[in-house]
Amino acid sequence: MEFHSLEIRQTALSLLRGGTKNADVARQLDVPLGTVSYWKHMDRAKRGETVSIRPSLLCPRCAGRPLDHPAYAYLLGLYLGDGHISHYVRHKVPSLMITLDDCWPGIQDEAEASLRAVFPHNGTCRVRSQGAHNIKVYFKHLPCLFPQHGPGRKHERQIVLEAWQQEIVDAHPWEFIRGLIHSDGCRITNWTVRNGKRYEYPRYFFTNKSDDIRKLCTDTLTKVGVQWTVLARGSDPFNVSIARKASVALMDAHIGPKY
Repeated sequence: MEFHSLEIRQTALSLLRGGTKNADVARQLDVPLGTVSYWKHMDRAKRGETVSIRPSLLCPRCAGRPLDHPAYAYLLGLYLGDGHISHYVRHKVPSLMITLDDCWPGIQDEAEASLRAVFPHNGTCRVRSQGAHNIKVYFKHLPCLFPQHGPGRKHERQIVLEAWQQEIVDAHPWEFIRGLIHSDGCRITNWTVRNGKRYEYPRYFFTNKSDDIRKLCTDTLTKVGVQWTVLARGSDPFNVSIARKASVALMDAHIGPKY
């Protein structure tokens, strides 16, 4: 996120109070137009004037805007799996991007619907990439909503939910699990041979290199009564497996195959 000095902000407010248009101030000081508008609204509010701030500028964490908790729990699962926040200088506002395979167009639709529910006043878009689409939204306060954001890959840094996030996950565990499975999980059909006969059975997997993210997954699975085991890939325990019949049935009732 780009921060502007107090000097630039005071200069902008002086120009605005003198009647300079928002767009002219933004161009003159090389500050995003939305930031200039926000400064103007806040300055007018401090001086006791009646103002209205565009909903698209309000943060659920900073300004108390309502947050759709079930949609956020699902989106948090997607973010921890296949999402990241980036901030390109050209855009000046950070973007949340969820990369999803084109094999599952239904999940792409569900991901975009969750973005619209969590960010009802911000436009979403889809950007094509090799065999996938990046589902995106731009919002200044993304790091407030996803404090797990940081430099480097997620499995190379500590991932811990803040207390308010854990409360949402505890209240909507299946939405969180659904997001994790839709990003880094799958439902497959395994088979084995018993007494000369081929026997097939369904199984769920969640695969992620981050020990912290896998623990968030398994802790939540345990809370909803799903039994799980860890299968190593070589010497790395990256795979969480759900194979017991009752647990698979529970997963089928709430998650189901990708679509």
